[in-house]
Amino acid sequence: MNPRVATALDLTYGSAGGSVELFLDLYTGNDPLVPARAYMLAPPTRPSVLPAGLRLMRVPGKCLSGPPFTAYVNALRRELAHHIAPSEVDVLHLQHLTFGATPALIRALPAHPRIALVHGTDLLFAEAHRDQLRVLQEAARLADAIVVPTGAMADRLLQLARTIDPRKITKIPWGIPDQLLTAPPPRPSRRPTGHLRLLYAGRLTAEKGIEALLRAMPATQAVELSIAAPRHQFHGLTPLLRLLKVHVRYLGWLTRPQLWKVFADHDALVMPSTTLEAMGLVALEAQACGLPVVYQPVTGLSEALATVGLATDFTNPAALAQDLNRLRTTPGLLAALQASGRANAARYPLTATAAGLADLGKQLI
Repeated sequence: MNPRVATALDLTYGSAGGSVELFLDLYTGNDPLVPARAYMLAPPTRPSVLPAGLRLMRVPGKCLSGPPFTAYVNALRRELAHHIAPSEVDVLHLQHLTFGATPALIRALPAHPRIALVHGTDLLFAEAHRDQLRVLQEAARLADAIVVPTGAMADRLLQLARTIDPRKITKIPWGIPDQLLTAPPPRPSRRPTGHLRLLYAGRLTAEKGIEALLRAMPATQAVELSIAAPRHQFHGLTPLLRLLKVHVRYLGWLTRPQLWKVFADHDALVMPSTTLEAMGLVALEAQACGLPVVYQPVTGLSEALATVGLATDFTNPAALAQDLNRLRTTPGLLAALQASGRANAARYPLTATAAGLADLGKQLI
């Protein structure tokens, strides 16, 4: 039997991001790939529908530093200890090496083996916040195993926590739902319009590079840009859009199935991330659906996409315009990227991620 898991994600249910989707994919549902007692923070209004197996923690005061952070971690610890009996759990899955849920779960269940899963935001926040760097270093020390989705993430982690024993680090790539690989939404053929339809999908935080993309848009020709992102973040772009006189089509914040269908209405997904991506799950999902990916070759993303996407420099408007024009006008290029992208995505089934985590857990108990 697979180990019984306890895990908690220090994000409000309904939050955007690849770590949230991976968490829900792995640990929730009527027949989860990783059976677990899985927890997230409760939103202000209780959702009308909640994934099977997900439990909500009503703990206020989420923060990043100082005495309030200590109080917040203690409140999370009490909540988790109240709801999880030690006898019901074999191993802990620590989501992120930073934030509050990881130290809270360690303190609530101090005797259990620990597997830490590293995401991109762990490293970004540890670099930017001293208290979060301390949490990362302590969590890495206490973890029995540390899972990274790409080798580049391991390298970045070892720069932040130099005392980690590298032998504790295991590479288990993140995966995308198997059904997306075996039965993706249909992608109907379309008549050439002369325009390249680009899609940006995800959060609009600074490290995602949306500002560089928008500033480069006036230099491009025959390009239409659609954005699928949280509404409040898109509204924050209004001043920049007005300043640049750039028109985009806002699609709303879409569910995963909605996004997969929207892929069919576009010619390429753009990923202008400026710093790093743990793996770029939305890029792999796009490739599985036959949508080529144009990306900034940053840590993690380059490794996951290898040579099966179109790497470019979003910070150089002339270079981006040239590459997009080549994508639009070169016969057979889009079709070649579609085929190689599908083959690349097929390397990352979610069941393989779950199996890797289960095998690692068995080694620890």
